[in-house]
Amino acid sequence: MQLNVLPSSSSPGRRLPPWLKRPLPTGDVLLETRRIVEQSGVATVCEEARCPNLSECWSRRHATFMILGDKCTRRCRFCAVLTARPDPPESDESRRLAEAVAALGLRHVVITAVARDDLPDEGAGHFAECVRAVRETSPDCAIEVLPADFHARDECLATLCDARPDIYNHNQETVERLSPVIRPSAKYRRSLDVLTKVKQRRPEMFTKSGLMLGLGETRQELATAMRDLRTAEVDILTVGQYLRPSPEHAPVARYVSPREFDDVAEEARGLGFKAVAAGPFVRSSYNAADVYEAIAIQRGR
Repeated sequence: MQLNVLPSSSSPGRRLPPWLKRPLPTGDVLLETRRIVEQSGVATVCEEARCPNLSECWSRRHATFMILGDKCTRRCRFCAVLTARPDPPESDESRRLAEAVAALGLRHVVITAVARDDLPDEGAGHFAECVRAVRETSPDCAIEVLPADFHARDECLATLCDARPDIYNHNQETVERLSPVIRPSAKYRRSLDVLTKVKQRRPEMFTKSGLMLGLGETRQELATAMRDLRTAEVDILTVGQYLRPSPEHAPVARYVSPREFDDVAEEARGLGFKAVAAGPFVRSSYNAADVYEAIAIQRGR
């Protein structure tokens, strides 16, 4: 199966293809979600990463929280989150996060974080505390964590795994050839090592990873990346379109059509992923509850 690359006359420019245009939802639910998020004082990746799905998700009372502040110690070329010296972790953030999750009535929450290479444990202990706080106040809420790689340090991974989130998500982001350019502070093989170690430590825990298309990867490189993730026993795969946050970030090499995403999803399922979400607007946390519930039912949870 071959993905059709858009011809040069359709190269990305100022105008987006029609499948990347959609009306923006508005209404009272969106405003209520915004109020709860602002009241919590916890950052969201929805806002900091300029996610194109913000209005849709917030109109459904879904928000992806970003703990440990809004300043990252790494500078990835795809990410809009600010790179700067982070502030010290806030001791009451776990409580405020848990209260916001309860106020939103979430049945599934994704908790991500900036990279905190400045901290001795890279934020793993704070992350675990947040998981436990949400579990205590919202015991029926599924918890998905999406941390940085912790440099694949066993003690950091153990700290977060032992807090027992339902899903451990760590994004591979792109193919091996492009990884040093797109994620200069991360390593392709190290991310695979993280996912492998998590599965070895907690075999019952679902693992998840995501890839972006449109950065210049080839079809063969994408297939290799998906096989590498299955070798690491990753359960869930998300595949979405890379959209450039600003002129300072990596350019979009091409826009991938919805049909091509369908083909990628079909191949990924053939490789053995338990659940696959692929499409132009798919992101790690987009419809994460639906994806999780589908495989949890299969496993009898």
